[in-house]
Amino acid sequence: MIKVLFFASYRDRLGCDQLEVDAGVATVAALKEELAQRGELWKTILQDRKTLVAVNQVMTKDSASISDGDEVAFFPPVTGG
Repeated sequence: MIKVLFFASYRDRLGCDQLEVDAGVATVAALKEELAQRGELWKTILQDRKTLVAVNQVMTKDSASISDGDEVAFFPPVTGG
């Protein structure tokens, strides 16, 4: 299983802070595609190029490999002042 986490406004908008998916996806991009099938809001968030992603607490890109036991986190861009 892959543990998927959602933070900040993504958590609020999706009404979900975490879920688990089967480890049948090999990359972050494939995971995004699978999750986007849950509905239009999911698709909008996950296909936004500004969405940040971390695998096992390390910032990464959609091409990153994922496997059973990994943790993938999605969160909106961080701004500061």
